[in-house]
Amino acid sequence: MTEMLPIKLSVNGAVVSKLVDPRQHLTDFLRSDLGLTGSHIGCEHGVCGACSVRVNGQVIRGCLMLASQTEGAEIETIEGIVESGEAAELIAAFVARNALQCGFCTPGILLTAAEIVAEGKCLGRQEIRNELSGNICRCTGYHAIIDAVEMVLAEKMKEE
Repeated sequence: MTEMLPIKLSVNGAVVSKLVDPRQHLTDFLRSDLGLTGSHIGCEHGVCGACSVRVNGQVIRGCLMLASQTEGAEIETIEGIVESGEAAELIAAFVARNALQCGFCTPGILLTAAEIVAEGKCLGRQEIRNELSGNICRCTGYHAIIDAVEMVLAEKMKEE
């Protein structure tokens, strides 16, 4: 029998204390133990980006990190950035540009896009595509997704 490890961390602003299997991936922990199912299990090799979450402000692949490695960390999931309103402009742009298809990749792409928007850089289409390259979408062909991110970036530039 595997000895469980205690962890204490913040998930979407709430303190969580749990016992975890030392081999349990972060995404499995979020989905199974906390019921936060926005991050998806895709390739389990860190390639597709469906499992993306923020750890201490940086977007990472939840399938490549063990839950036991998150002791003391601040985790933000798609549920957290939606609830906080951080993703509101991106979500509206995704809807306006029809950048949503099956939705499997969307949470990871939104987290990555939110990081792009937060950096506040003026990026061209190819640069946006490069920034999103770690997120695989099998449905859209990316054009509408890039349109949506470009739309939000353009709005941010107008505000400044």
